[in-house]
Amino acid sequence: MATHDDLKDYLIAPDPGRAKLTRGVSGHDQDGVAQQISVVEERPLTIFLNAQEIVTAMTIGDYPEYLALGFLRNQGMLADGEDITGVEYDDDLEVVVVRTASKTTFEEKLKKKTRTSGCAVGTVFGDMMEGLEGLELPADQVRTSWLYALSAKINRTPSLYLEAGAIHGTVLCEEDRPLVYMEDVGRHNAVDKIAGWMLSEGVPADGKILYTTGRLTSEMVIKTAMMGIPVLASRSGFTAWGVEIAREVGLTLIGRMRGKRFICLSGEDRLVRDADPSQIADEGRKHGRKGADA
Repeated sequence: MATHDDLKDYLIAPDPGRAKLTRGVSGHDQDGVAQQISVVEERPLTIFLNAQEIVTAMTIGDYPEYLALGFLRNQGMLADGEDITGVEYDDDLEVVVVRTASKTTFEEKLKKKTRTSGCAVGTVFGDMMEGLEGLELPADQVRTSWLYALSAKINRTPSLYLEAGAIHGTVLCEEDRPLVYMEDVGRHNAVDKIAGWMLSEGVPADGKILYTTGRLTSEMVIKTAMMGIPVLASRSGFTAWGVEIAREVGLTLIGRMRGKRFICLSGEDRLVRDADPSQIADEGRKHGRKGADA
């Protein structure tokens, strides 16, 4: 059960009761008994950069402006210091337009795209490693006491996942404080929303931790590194390429975080083990998610 202390640090927290995010659907269970459950909505969002259509993403529909900004930033289509003159969302057309002062064209980049392993069909345009050359993330230390505290607080936070399932969550954190918690049908969408919020609010990446419920794939590692965040942690497991990239750019990568257990596959030298695992409670089955042991 969430307490006031669990929620007080959030600048943005999930709102499971928000209109249009879920709908009630009737069905029958294994015994033939009628059931009414909540299921997550999924709707298209077409993103334009100035007059150029970039992509149509499937999303739950909250924070479309942040999703558009973050997607474009993580694709390298918005440069550092880009003069963004406006972000316009039309709910009827399900379109968001990001406008910049300078002329932009990404025709060649759009021709070359990689379909990723992300849920809701993740797509990365251009060279997936573009922008990582020469990147060195800050060697920030991360305390295990922070990781345990974050995991416990986030697990207790009311969310769409607890309400309806079938969704991923990503949380921007600082030390042991969760700051911004975004959810979506694809983990990459949730990350892009956080990137968009950081860009919109001018929030620096140094000293931050990104916590996700999804797998630590190459896409997740690349997005985190492109955002300049030095630590990525997850309840779920790893892919080999994700680990390889994390080691190349100096990203601390921690996965399979459940209760007292976790595995660090990159950045062990930056991990400060200041908490005694024997004093950490095991996690109850009710907090388990699909793919948590992947």
